Formats: sequence, structure tokens, C-alpha cells
Amino acid sequence: MIELLFPRGVGTAESFGDPDDAVLLPAEESLVSRAVEKRRREVTTARHCGRTALGRIGVGPEPILRGERGMPLWPSNVVGSLTHCDGYRAAAVAYAMQVRSIGIDAEPHAALPDGVLDHTSLAAEREVLAGRSGDLHWDRLLFCAKEATYKAWFPLTRRWLGFEDAHITFTRDAATAAPDGETVAAGTFTSQILIDPATLDGGAPLLTLPGRWLIAGGLILTTIALV
Repeated sequence: MIELLFPRGVGTAESFGDPDDAVLLPAEESLVSRAVEKRRREVTTARHCGRTALGRIGVGPEPILRGERGMPLWPSNVVGSLTHCDGYRAAAVAYAMQVRSIGIDAEPHAALPDGVLDHTSLAAEREVLAGRSGDLHWDRLLFCAKEATYKAWFPLTRRWLGFEDAHITFTRDAATAAPDGETVAAGTFTSQILIDPATLDGGAPLLTLPGRWLIAGGLILTTIALV
């Protein structure tokens, strides 16, 4: 799924389970030293995907450690993002000279628990979603897009971005069919940043972050690639 949402030059990998050959490198063991088995499997397979994606842009296997606020630490001159949820793990990477930042997030295609939307969205966003068709869980899609926005934002700013600090709007493409006949919903989104958009890399301020979304196979996937 994920490769459909990125331009050329971005290496991607995904897994719908935890393969036997997914292992942590010795330097990564500290990431899961106190983790329960489920969490260990998620972290392990996500990093396995990360190394697979790195290989697809010609970068050899290296430990993917954890930086400030959980940010994955990629090899020099590489940007990327990891995600995992029940039944899905994925990674996307690119050379920094081609892509400025990447953010990805995956969620089950199901309604958010009661009360969560009110705490993770703006009133203006909820008003728009209330008028959307009921065939999609727009509340979860919004949450997923907010997570991808944060993951693309933080490496460039090293500042917190709250759910209320970005206003997200969606467009929806015409429905398409996957090879297995399943109807796929997809489209784009725009995250308008509502706080200081200045970055630390000397690049343009992050006024808006454009993204893409896809819903298929019971999953929501949102991606941002800033070029």
C-alpha cells in the first residue's frame, strides 16, 4: 500500500505481520529492554521495515535508534518515518537532498473511542467531518493525519505540535478497486500550521504540509513527503 503514496526516490517497506527474519540489531535491544512481547514485536518489525526501506535507496543496514520524543535516528543525510499498529508496520526513507522530511502513520479503519475526537481536533474540523459521508471513519482518518503531520514537523523544528496546532482539510479521489476487487478510498490532505512555522534547517517555514491518505484492507495510512 505505502509505495502508492510517495514520489520516486522514497524507499518504502511494509509488513502485515511479524516475519521470523525480523530481528533487532544489538544496539537496538535497549529500545525494548522493558517492553512487553507485543511492543517488542512492533518495534522489531518496524525497524526491520526501516532497514529494508534503507536498502531500497542504497543504504546499508544500520541501527535505528530513538531520539528526542521518540524520533527515529536515521543514518547521516537520510530522513524517514516509522509506524505500526495492529496488523501493520511500515517505514519510508529518502535522501535529505531529495526530500526534506517524511511523516507516516497507520491506524485501524475504525471509529475513535468516545470522547477522543473532541480532544484531538479543532471545532472547525469537527464541523466539516459532521457533514461527510458515513462510509468512512473520518474521525480516525483525521487523527491519523495529525500524527503524520507531527512526525514530519518535529525533525525540522524540534518543537511540540499539539492536535490543536494544525488545521487539516481533506479531499477525496474517485473510488478505485484494488487487484483483489476491494474498493479503495484515497485522497489528499493539507495541514495548515497554526503556530510559529520556523524551522531549524534554514529552509522555508512550515506554513502548510501536504499529504496523501489511503484506506484499504481495514487500515488507514497517511503520508507526508516535504520536498
